Amino acid sequence: MAKLPGGVLTAVKQVRGGVKVAHHKNTADCEVIRIDTPKSVTIPMQMNIGAPCEPVVKVGDEVAVGQLIGDTDKFVSAPIHATVSGKVTAISDIKMPQGNMAKAVTIESDGEMRLWEGIKAPEINSREDFIKAVRASGLVGLGGAGFPTHVKLSFPPDKGIDTLVINAAECEPYITVDYRECIDNSWDILSAVYMIKDMFGFKKVVIAVEDNKPEALKILKRIADDREDVNDEVKVMVLKSKYPQGAEKMMVQSATGRKVPPGKLPADVGCVVMNVASVAFISRYIKTGKPLVSRSLTIDGSAIKEPKNVRVPIGTNIGEIIDFCGGFSKDPCKLIMGGPMMGVAIVGTDFPVLKQNNAILAFAEDDAILKKETDCIRCGSCASACPLSLTPTNIVRAVKAKDPAALNRMGAMVCMECGSCAFSCPAGKPLVQYMRLAKTILREEAAKK
Repeated sequence: MAKLPGGVLTAVKQVRGGVKVAHHKNTADCEVIRIDTPKSVTIPMQMNIGAPCEPVVKVGDEVAVGQLIGDTDKFVSAPIHATVSGKVTAISDIKMPQGNMAKAVTIESDGEMRLWEGIKAPEINSREDFIKAVRASGLVGLGGAGFPTHVKLSFPPDKGIDTLVINAAECEPYITVDYRECIDNSWDILSAVYMIKDMFGFKKVVIAVEDNKPEALKILKRIADDREDVNDEVKVMVLKSKYPQGAEKMMVQSATGRKVPPGKLPADVGCVVMNVASVAFISRYIKTGKPLVSRSLTIDGSAIKEPKNVRVPIGTNIGEIIDFCGGFSKDPCKLIMGGPMMGVAIVGTDFPVLKQNNAILAFAEDDAILKKETDCIRCGSCASACPLSLTPTNIVRAVKAKDPAALNRMGAMVCMECGSCAFSCPAGKPLVQYMRLAKTILREEAAKK
């Protein structure tokens, strides 16, 4: 592990594959602006990996910001809270960005943004108290995955987990809200890092950031050099800018040299990975008791008139947010929730912001033209780009043959759908879609047994 001037570390191991993408960090210098209070919010009961919540309010109820409105007794889930004060006007099924249906609670705002009177800082005297508080906060991974954070922290004390990796890479093009978190809320990151390290006994904390974010790197280094860290257990690591550097398994390998086996999680190699915005939120929640009711988003793309970083109540209509950013400068041809590599394309702006959304991108026609698909020339670019050493062309053939045995042998379920293969393919093949079809074939085959 090399050390750069000033005590900053370089990656223990450079991950294989990946692609160089244009960063387009147009909003890096834009401070996060809080939008006007929306007239209403529609808050889905499914905003995490795992089980959906059930509403605990009914139509006609008056609610306040931070009041519980949805919960479940399922472990892999996270409670949901009112994000504006006002009246519950509807509980209905809505179509989600990925096409599935979910129950949602609609609240008509009274414009007051009154905090619920029951909000108070949690009392924490043990590791169990901390995990319980994180669950009560409603926190899921704010980097885009939406995995409930309390589940990630609920590892057995004897599992041998010794390293906490703070993911500040933000390798997707356009998105800059994690960068702004490092710039604007460094003290929140600092206090949470030491709180989590001490509470869970991590022997080492690595704060990983890509080398195209020098200002964040400078601030994060100040965090790592804090006098409280007498044993120098918190370190900053600079990573070469390469997509998908921020993916959990890639991050673990870069930060520790440990390789997460197929089908396993970072915890299986002694690591926990947390997004930098999630860490900062924990600090604020422990101090105030205010649950996850809003989040920061990057609004950008060639069809957006005034690109911005904004703070919005969860459940705010995307169309209202775009209007706050001046509306469309050109007719949008492609709308994406998230980044252009792993985000979800949406058919319009009539969707609510979810907990795990970190960007809304809108592109004009000239920037949304797909490559013309041609015959595969067996160049191997897709295999070279795959960070998980898969061979997409072989998987495509097995998909077309509907051969689940071959798909199993090739490890199709391991694919994280990062899009590196499709990005590098000169033939313009929709390889990510084929990988998703491969997983569908394998799930259907498993259901038969």
